[in-house]
Amino acid sequence: MSRVARKPVAVPKGVEVKLEDQVLSFKGKNGELTLNVHPTVGVTFEDNQIRFTPNSEDNIPMAGTMRSLAQGSVDGVANGFEIKLQLVGVGYRAQVQGRTLNLQLGFSHPIDYPLPDGVTAETPSATEIVIKGADKQKVGQVASNVRALRPPEPYKGKGVKYADERILRKEAKKK
Repeated sequence: MSRVARKPVAVPKGVEVKLEDQVLSFKGKNGELTLNVHPTVGVTFEDNQIRFTPNSEDNIPMAGTMRSLAQGSVDGVANGFEIKLQLVGVGYRAQVQGRTLNLQLGFSHPIDYPLPDGVTAETPSATEIVIKGADKQKVGQVASNVRALRPPEPYKGKGVKYADERILRKEAKKK
């Protein structure tokens, strides 16, 4: 069996887990999440541990996937996830107003990006954005969507980039 699927998911204090049929519900200080477990995977919850077992030899990879998704949900409701973005370029600015992220990215018009439920954004400075939330997939998708509005270009590095991203630079054309 998969080594990932064998390891149980430990549930820390402060996180409530409910198992009803094939639906896991997680509740913690950062919110609530639900996970629909694939029908080919068995799930049990006892002694603050969630265990996943495949129903047949063909479903071993799915058991590992469900275990990873459950671990992400437990981490999300307990600690939350955050992704940091940086704006590089003259006049590039970001500002949060309510549930909207206002961006000026060198276009002739400002961009208003509405934040989905369960995701928040902060701007510690005009050129930094911190996206936070309990759902790892939603946080990553919002960060990817904001980056896609103006991805970094290879000559001067201008655009929206992840804080830990390294832009490979190209040399300018010679005359």
